[in-house]
Amino acid sequence: MGKTYRSFQGKEVDMDKIMARNELMPAVGNAKVNARGDELGPGGKIIRKREQVMAEYYEKRPAAPLEQVKPVKAKKEVRPDQNITDSFIKRGQNEGKRQNNPIEE
Repeated sequence: MGKTYRSFQGKEVDMDKIMARNELMPAVGNAKVNARGDELGPGGKIIRKREQVMAEYYEKRPAAPLEQVKPVKAKKEVRPDQNITDSFIKRGQNEGKRQNNPIEE
């Protein structure tokens, strides 16, 4: 049994049950698919199943091979015993020292 929600009026609503009951209904709009993702033809008949659509999608767009991925190096090496704040400038050090501000002149 799926997760049930309580409506504002106090009725129990099982969303998983509603989705399973309506998965073959055509989706609203011009996408020509049902709620599962199957492609529909004239009269609402299933032309291609969702599994076929997804298999074709992943055939055309294979994942990037691991050889092309390069490791990223840090700009500055930080030793384990070093305090991290020592190696960076603290924000706001120069905020009070604005120069050539035409509004204040």
